[in-house]
Amino acid sequence: MNTHHTTATLRRALRREVAETVALLADEEDFTTMRQYATFAFDDHGHYLHHVEELLKTLAADGGHTTVALFDPEEYADYCADTGIDPDHPTSRSRYTAERAATGARVLYNGQPLTTLVPTLVDTAARRATWEYATLLLADAGTCADCGQDIGRASFDHASQLLFRLLDAAGAGTHHLVCSIPAEDEQLLATLHTVRATLHTVRATLHTVRDTTGPARLDSSQGAEFVTVLAAGLALDTPGGVVLRTTTPGAPDRLHGWRLRGGHLHPLTEAEVFDAYCTDALTGEPIAPEPHVDYRAGFPLAPPDTTHPH
Repeated sequence: MNTHHTTATLRRALRREVAETVALLADEEDFTTMRQYATFAFDDHGHYLHHVEELLKTLAADGGHTTVALFDPEEYADYCADTGIDPDHPTSRSRYTAERAATGARVLYNGQPLTTLVPTLVDTAARRATWEYATLLLADAGTCADCGQDIGRASFDHASQLLFRLLDAAGAGTHHLVCSIPAEDEQLLATLHTVRATLHTVRATLHTVRDTTGPARLDSSQGAEFVTVLAAGLALDTPGGVVLRTTTPGAPDRLHGWRLRGGHLHPLTEAEVFDAYCTDALTGEPIAPEPHVDYRAGFPLAPPDTTHPH
């Protein structure tokens, strides 16, 4: 038996069982920040991305499991300061990447081009940041002075009931919901977001598919994100809203909307739904209606079992 051949075969087999993570500098600003380190080998972002893509292809060819995370230069600098390691060293970047893989947003690489992977990764990271911030708001909400309930927990339960009652009433079709809750202190970038004055809109998206008779099926992580953001609006007792887009074969899309007020979702009128979709949020200028779309009033929802979220 060829010992060298056997050893090489075993090592290749073992390599396929090792998970790899590549931390990516997705935008040129972050890339430029990293150029302050002498040990960072690249001076052109496009050239850097080309080599990252070639590396990903090589790792995929080896048959291993590869994920891609975002490399955040500011977070990296803080990490090095907290751990007392030299930021201008490849080992430090590798160590940060390993911990980022364990705690941060990441996307599985399965051969998709960077033009697809990068937007997906950025969106995943933004949604995670939204979820984490909304969770922090719930944790800091305290207890109700009247009933002693934990406001965050009660708001999450309340939001869950609101969501599933909405889905029950929506009926058959493919549903896309957006929950919009204004929150202070910091700007969270998530899928579909707006900024107004000093308030920053936290948005989370939820995609569900429902058949005629069965229960709604939803992605568990997106479902939790959606409920957490809605619960934050309930806990803060801040105005917000939910919009629903329903698609069914052979028919125009249907758009519905609700206003969050007093711990419940109140239907918008058809005119209010039309205005919400056909007005530029930044300029206030009208936007042409989408073709093959019906703008409809929100339908009434039974209130949750609890009389108030907190």
